[in-house]
Amino acid sequence: MSGIQLNMANGIREFGRNTPAKTAIIDGDRTYTFAELDERSNRFAQALLARGVKQGDTVALLSGNRGEYFEISAGLAKAGIAMVPLNSKNSASDNAYIVGHSEARVLVLEDELHAQADSFLDTLDLVVSFGGQTGEEYETFIATGDPVDPLADVDENDTFCITYTSGTTGRPKGVILTHRGRVLTVYCAAMEYGYGPGRHTIAVAPLYHGAGFAFSYGNLLLGGSVSILRKWNPEAFLQMMVDDRCNTVFLVPTHAQQIRRVCETPAQSYDLSALDTLYFNAAALPVALKQWVLQAFPGVGVHELYGSTECSIVTNLRPEFALERAGSVGQPWFMNEVKLVDDDGNEVPPGVPGELYARSPLLLGGYLKNEEATQESYDADGFFTVGDVAVRDEDGFISIVDRKKDMIIAGGVNIFPREIEEVIARFGPIDDVAVIGVPDEVYGERIAAYVVNRPGEDCDMEALAAYVKDNVAKYKIPREWYVVAELPRNAGGKILKRQIRDDHIAALQAEAR
Repeated sequence: MSGIQLNMANGIREFGRNTPAKTAIIDGDRTYTFAELDERSNRFAQALLARGVKQGDTVALLSGNRGEYFEISAGLAKAGIAMVPLNSKNSASDNAYIVGHSEARVLVLEDELHAQADSFLDTLDLVVSFGGQTGEEYETFIATGDPVDPLADVDENDTFCITYTSGTTGRPKGVILTHRGRVLTVYCAAMEYGYGPGRHTIAVAPLYHGAGFAFSYGNLLLGGSVSILRKWNPEAFLQMMVDDRCNTVFLVPTHAQQIRRVCETPAQSYDLSALDTLYFNAAALPVALKQWVLQAFPGVGVHELYGSTECSIVTNLRPEFALERAGSVGQPWFMNEVKLVDDDGNEVPPGVPGELYARSPLLLGGYLKNEEATQESYDADGFFTVGDVAVRDEDGFISIVDRKKDMIIAGGVNIFPREIEEVIARFGPIDDVAVIGVPDEVYGERIAAYVVNRPGEDCDMEALAAYVKDNVAKYKIPREWYVVAELPRNAGGKILKRQIRDDHIAALQAEAR
C-alpha cells in the first residue's frame, strides 16, 4: 500500500496530539478530552486484538447514544475491524440475523438492551457491556488494553462499518461503507454544515443510524466537539443547545414537529445565539413545517438534503433557496452526478418523474454477501439507485416525488402520495400524515390517508376532506380517512408505509372473519 490512506480514525489521532486538553465529548456529567478519546480508543482496539480479534473481522455494537460509541468506532477504525451497528429497537431475532450474516463474533452491549440480544449471546466469542451485567464490564475490559495506537495498515477502500437497511421489503441488507466514502462525506459536510475546531454539535439522531453517526462523529474527526442527547426530548434538546452553545445540528422532520409541539417560538424562549446552521434529512420537510422552521429559527441557515445509507448525501438545498425552492431537495451535492430515468433506462426531461440514480465516490462498497442486489442497483455506467422517484426542473433543482415502491396504482394511473401529503400537511390541525394505497377489487388500489392531529387539537375531518378536494385532482382524493395517535417510523425518521399498509390489510381480514 502506498500513500496516505483516508481513515475514520485519523482525525481522532490528529487532535489527540495537537489539542489534547480540548473537550471532545460531553455526555451528561462526563467530559472527554481529545487525549482521553484517543487513548481510550487505542485501549479498546488493543484489548480486542489481545483477545484474538483480527484485522478484517467484525464487531457488533448494540447501544443507545453515549460517548463510548465514538471511542469504539475510532478504536475499530484504528485496528481495521469493521463495526456493525445494531438498531436498539430491533427484536432479538432481527439482531441475531444481522450478527450471523455479518459474522460478528464480538458484541458490545448496553445492559438495558440485553433483551434484544439474549437469544444469541451464547453463540458469541466475547460480550462486553456497559455496566457489566452481561459478559465483561466495559471499563475493566478497556483497562486491559495497551494505550498505544495499533496503527493497522488499513486501506481506504476497506470496510469501516456495515450498516443494515431497515428490511422493509425483505431481509435487511448489509450496506458496506468504506473509510474513503465516509471520510469524503465528512469533509464535504464540514464545508457545507460547518464542522471543525471550535464548532459544537449535538448527537440527536440515533448513532446506530448512518446519518446520525456521520453528522456527529464527523465534527470530532475535524477537531470539533459533540454533546450526547441520550434520549430524544425536545425540551432537553433546546436546553442543551443553550448550555453547550451548539453551532450546527442535524435533525429529521419529526424532531421539528415535536419541537413545535412544546415551543412555537424557540428562538424567543431560549438563548440560541450560537446556532447558525440546521440541516434536515430522512424525509423531505413538508413545506408548511419548513416555513415554521425558518420563522422559528431566524437568521439560521437551513439546509435540506437528500441521501441514503447507500449513496451518502446526493443533493442539498442551500439556505439561500430555502423558501424560494421549498419542496425541493436542491441540486446535486459535491462530487455527485445525478440522472432521472424512465422504466426503460432513458433519461427523462425536466418536469417528468423518473427514478433517481447517483454516481459519486461516496457510494457504498456493495451489499454484503449479496452481489445480485448490488448489481441490480447499478446501471451500466456506474450510477446507483435506491428506488426513489424524483423530478427535476429547468434549473436543475430536484424534488423527491416518492419511493417507487410507495407509488399507488389506481385504475391503471400512477399516483405519488407525497403530493397529496403536502396538501394535507398544510391544513391547520394536522401534525403528521401518511397516504398509502390499499387493495381495491375494482381499481386495484384506492387511496387511504392516515393523519395525526396536533396535541390538544381536533381536526374537522369534513373540512379537511373538502380542503383536499379543492387542491388535488379528483382521482387523487383519499377515499378513506383515519385519525391515529402516531405513525410508525424507522431509526432515520422515515414513515414505515409498508407497516401501515400491512396493518390495514390485517384489520380488514380480521373484520371479514
